[in-house]
Amino acid sequence: QVMLVESGGGLVQAGDSLRLSCTASGTSISLNRMAWYRQTPGNQRELLASITNFGNTNYADSIKGRFTISRDGANNVAYLQMNSLRLEDTAVYYCNALAYTSQTYWGQGTQVTVST
Repeated sequence: QVMLVESGGGLVQAGDSLRLSCTASGTSISLNRMAWYRQTPGNQRELLASITNFGNTNYADSIKGRFTISRDGANNVAYLQMNSLRLEDTAVYYCNALAYTSQTYWGQGTQVTVST
């Protein structure tokens, strides 16, 4: 069983930066892709960025150039560096992991609130 724990969320002002972390634990299962999603009330969860075990990354247009995903593969930790935060970045951010077994896992989410 894989457990994903996010951290690093909080309340910041527009233009500030935050770094989210996602630590996968409790497993010997190899994780292929790790990704970050976000969700606001009444909306579907939005894929923001993903990174494979080989370091290949993909980004949503909404955050391209401002957010950077990275990964410490040896420790199964994924990061999301968020710069130039905007009011519309306010959301609950979720970590997602895809194992080579094709099973997916989710973290509990961390709130990011951007204020003026």
